[in-house]
Amino acid sequence: MTRPSPLAPRIALVSGGSRGIGAAIVRRLAQDGWDVGFCYRSDEEAARSVEKEAAGLGVRCLAVRADVSDPAQAASWVSRTEDELGPVLAVVANAGITRDRPLALMSDDDWHQVMDTNLDGVFHTCRAAVFPMLKRRTGRIVALSSVVGVHGNAGQTNYSAAKAGVIGFTKALAKEVGPHGIRANVVAPGLIDTDMTDALPATARDRLLSAIALRRFGTAAEVAALTAFLVSDQSSYLTGTVLEAHGGLTL
Repeated sequence: MTRPSPLAPRIALVSGGSRGIGAAIVRRLAQDGWDVGFCYRSDEEAARSVEKEAAGLGVRCLAVRADVSDPAQAASWVSRTEDELGPVLAVVANAGITRDRPLALMSDDDWHQVMDTNLDGVFHTCRAAVFPMLKRRTGRIVALSSVVGVHGNAGQTNYSAAKAGVIGFTKALAKEVGPHGIRANVVAPGLIDTDMTDALPATARDRLLSAIALRRFGTAAEVAALTAFLVSDQSSYLTGTVLEAHGGLTL
């Protein structure tokens, strides 16, 4: 098996890296010495801020505007990152959106937009990155799912279906590429402190907190730490696994 030299740069891709969990993953990988290429869909100001912060840690960082729901844009992003930074060793498929509604009120757009970004985006990103990994016979893939992809959640049939699909996709991929030296795993976060949870009314926050055994929301940094572990050599015998990080929400 071909392995990267200990002195060779380690290069990672992160989709949806301009905010929230994605930005925390970019920062953590940069802290661990990875050069990072990440994509963002619209918030250029946030993307440049994350790019500057990562570069300030002494690594190379490349932010590219790309919508991973579009296969051509995803492929172009992966290709540009390899051209400018070098061979990609790790892929973190993180980009995601929500469009929550009860099924009876859910529009076709609500369904398709969530599927296009959360599931198709993982497919487009991984397909573009896996071929060169297969030629090099090494690689690490982490896909971000959600606790609702494992256990479901009312009002999120679209999001739950997409995130469950991410798990099935990654498990199948792990079996497919494992013989070629590539590992693929899933992180499934629960309720994480982000802009979305900050916007919740106090009564809703209290209700959700009471359902979590640890009585707090998780942090993006905690999810990033799990992701960093899965792309590191410390997890070299893990593939096809789903690491749930939910503070006991489903106990």
